[in-house]
This record gives sequence, structure tokens and C-alpha cells, in this order.
Amino acid sequence: MFRHLIFVITVMLLAGCSETSTGPVEVKWDRDVCERCRMMLSDRYHAAQIRGGEKSKVYKFDDIGGAILWIQDKEWKDNESTEIWVNDHRTGNWIDARKAWYVTGQSTPMEFGLGAQREEPVDGMNYAEAEAFIIQRDKKYNQSGADLKEHANEHEHQHHH
Repeated sequence: MFRHLIFVITVMLLAGCSETSTGPVEVKWDRDVCERCRMMLSDRYHAAQIRGGEKSKVYKFDDIGGAILWIQDKEWKDNESTEIWVNDHRTGNWIDARKAWYVTGQSTPMEFGLGAQREEPVDGMNYAEAEAFIIQRDKKYNQSGADLKEHANEHEHQHHH
């Protein structure tokens, strides 16, 4: 009976430890680096975290734009267990990015310019609209090296004929 009780208590204690497998984690500001751009996280009002994948790993980002672009090709992107957190641009508190509203005109680390908040603002965007805004902005301004090389080859090809 006593051994059984010890086993039950141990299982309960271990189960209690697993509660940290949801929600945002503490960021070591000016030490932790962005998963996408490798810059240090220092802006406490525009950072983001994604928790997901096989082991519910937490990935940190210096801007919601980087987080959204990074997760696009992850097969677990739309899983119910995948969490995306973003700082409220006014308080720095972590809020659920998918339930947040976004305002433009912010000065953010990667210049996506979006600030998140819980309350719906005038002319605000929901998560899906913010995601589309970020993807469109990235396509317009941040062509990858492969795209730039392709454009250079097209340009060179046009001038030789």
C-alpha cells in the first residue's frame, strides 16, 4: 500500500512538471537570439514565440513578421497544439497571437511594422490579415538571394540579345 502511494505521488509530481509544455517561456532579453535572423531579442514590445513540433519546442523571434514567415513551411503549422505568442505592443505582456489584433505604423526590429494587442482597434487586422500582410510585404521587399540571382540572370540574358 505504501509503495503504491509513493508511486501515485511521484506520477502526480511528474504530471505537474509537464504543465510547462504550454504557454510562452521567459525570454533572456539581449541574450536569446531570433530563430530566423539570429539577432538578439531586445524589443520587449514586438517579440514573438512559437511552441510546436514533435516535442512542443519553443522558438523565439524578434518580430511577429519573422515568426509568421518561419512557420509557413512547418508541417505542424496548423496543429491545434501549436501555439504562437506575441508581446502586446503597449504593455509587453504575452498574448495569443491568433486571437490578437494588429496595428500598423510600429517601429519593429525587422520593419514589418505590426504591433499586437488584445482589443480590436480602429483599422486593425486580425491574425489571418496580419499573416497575409507579412507574407505580401516579404515578397515585395525581401527577395531571397536565389530570386535576386534569377533576376540578375534574366537581366543579363536580355542585354546579350
